[in-house]
Amino acid sequence: MYKVTIDNHEFEFQLDDIKQLDIIESNRGLHLIDGNLSQEMTLLSCDMDSKTLVIDLNGKEFTATIADEYDQLVDQLGFTKESAIVIKDIKAPMPGLVLDIVVTVGQTVEKGSQLVILEAMKMENVLKSPTDGVIKEIAVTKGDAVEKGQLLIVLE
Repeated sequence: MYKVTIDNHEFEFQLDDIKQLDIIESNRGLHLIDGNLSQEMTLLSCDMDSKTLVIDLNGKEFTATIADEYDQLVDQLGFTKESAIVIKDIKAPMPGLVLDIVVTVGQTVEKGSQLVILEAMKMENVLKSPTDGVIKEIAVTKGDAVEKGQLLIVLE
C-alpha cells in the first residue's frame, strides 16, 4: 500500500491500481487514461531523497510525496528515515545515461550535494548525497549507460 500526498490531500493505492491505468509516453511527458478520463502529465522535478515529485497535470502544477509501506511504518514508529538508515552506496534510481559526475574520489560532500547527473526519459535527474561523507569510489564514468540499481558512487 502506498500513500501519496498532493497539496495536503492523501490518497492510498496499490500497484494493481497503477497497472489498470493506460499510460502512453508522449512528446510532452505522459498521457494517462483512467476510464473515460484523459490526462496529460509532465514531470517537472524529482527529489529521490524526499520522494517528492513536482508534476504538471493538464496545465496545473502539483507537488506529490510518495510513501511506501516502509516509509509509513517508520513514520508510525516516530523515527526519521535519516536516523533509521545510513546510505553509503549511491545507486541508479532508474535506467539512464550518466551525463556528468560532479564529484571526485576523496572529495568531502555534505547532505544534499550534487553527485551525478543522470538522463532518463529525456529528463536530467540530479542525484544528491543522502548524507555527509567522503567519496570513496566512483563506479561509473561520464557517458556510461546504467541500469536501475547499478552502483554509481560509494561514500565513507
